[in-house]
Amino acid sequence: MSDQNRIAAISLDNSSIKSWGPDVDHERKVAIFDLIEQNSFRPVGDEYHGPFNVHLTIEDNRLAIQICGEDDVEQGRIVLALSTFRSTVRDYFKICESYFSAIKTATPSRIEAIDMGRRGIHNQGSELLQERLQDKIEIDFDTARRLFTLICVLHIRA
Repeated sequence: MSDQNRIAAISLDNSSIKSWGPDVDHERKVAIFDLIEQNSFRPVGDEYHGPFNVHLTIEDNRLAIQICGEDDVEQGRIVLALSTFRSTVRDYFKICESYFSAIKTATPSRIEAIDMGRRGIHNQGSELLQERLQDKIEIDFDTARRLFTLICVLHIRA
């Protein structure tokens, strides 16, 4: 990974998000920390020069990815329709609810089974994100996983 082909900072549009709660807030913080620690992010095109500051927002049912240099000067913007993510995000939310309920009372084997399902759905969302960004931004699987987590956080609305 080139030092230039990475995300140096990432932010989310908090204006349209309701209170996250402790579990979601923890997942968001971990995803951001892990993403900044290690990622591979290379927008396609000569106009992009990293490392990058990235801002994620949802506008009119679309994911907007604003890409800036470390100086915060915008270099580009990529917009994806969220309709292709809707069922995966919905399934992920459902299984996360089951997981957070299970960790309070379920047996370790039941928690592990639910967690395996949760990771599987998360992987599907990550692969879908890589596929949708294929001609726009090259990202590795771990970067896609962390970005998918943040996309899910953006879906939580009041």
